[in-house]
Amino acid sequence: MKFDVRYANHPDDSKSYDTAELRRKYLIEKLFEPDDILLTYSHQDRIIAGGAMPVKGSLSLGTFKELATAYFLERREMGVINIGGAGIIELDGKKYEIGHKEGIYIGLGTKEVVFKSADPAEPAKFYINSSPAHKAYPTVKITKPVEGVEPPEGTRYCVQRHLGTVEGMNKRTINQFIIGDVCRSCQLSMGMTELEVGSSWNTLPSHTHERRMEVYMYFELPPTEAVFHLMGTPQETRHIVMHNEQAVISPSWSIHTGVGTHNYTFIWGMCGENQTYDDMDNIATQDLR
Repeated sequence: MKFDVRYANHPDDSKSYDTAELRRKYLIEKLFEPDDILLTYSHQDRIIAGGAMPVKGSLSLGTFKELATAYFLERREMGVINIGGAGIIELDGKKYEIGHKEGIYIGLGTKEVVFKSADPAEPAKFYINSSPAHKAYPTVKITKPVEGVEPPEGTRYCVQRHLGTVEGMNKRTINQFIIGDVCRSCQLSMGMTELEVGSSWNTLPSHTHERRMEVYMYFELPPTEAVFHLMGTPQETRHIVMHNEQAVISPSWSIHTGVGTHNYTFIWGMCGENQTYDDMDNIATQDLR
């Protein structure tokens, strides 16, 4: 397991960063490595983001000295969305089958977390977000809804919102996985946004939310293409060029938006003061600098 630490900074600092420094501070370039767990700990609301990719065998999630806990989820909660082949997550001996684009919320106090792939030829890629927690909420498996079919016992459907327009190049489906209408959590919110063919803007209008920070993870992006993730304050914007299966730390003071050279999917994870999804301060495009 690898554990990287990123420190928080004042918004004025980023004005002077060159490309290399912006990437060093905010970009998580590698999330998945066969038979390993890669995690990044950000002091922006103390979120942890990363990935587990079991191939030859299982991977157990241990703790780290920076957490000062006996086990990883002693004082944390966690959300996981699988972007690879079918997988299994074993929690204190109980197995959950997590298929492609399915997720799970794991509550505080879960001692043993083990990741497995159903088929080594098509390994699972478990994308992880974790935040501090103060209360234990039930573990819940989450999947996308099937019209006319009730979810299996112990599984809940995510909430889907269809937004954007073809003309605005931002027609998309927002799949809200960890949110109040689906399952309870202390502060973590998490979901997956799928852009339709011909759309490239992931969030319009751009916005900030001082109440919580966010991590974006981009995937389903062809290897020849890129996403220009926009950040910074509305009057001092910056950009980071990103590629497939990379993540970016977006502080609460930073704008949240981005545009790709091709349609893609991204997973968003948030933590902070509140969990109200629509509590954001929108910024008119003409006001950006």
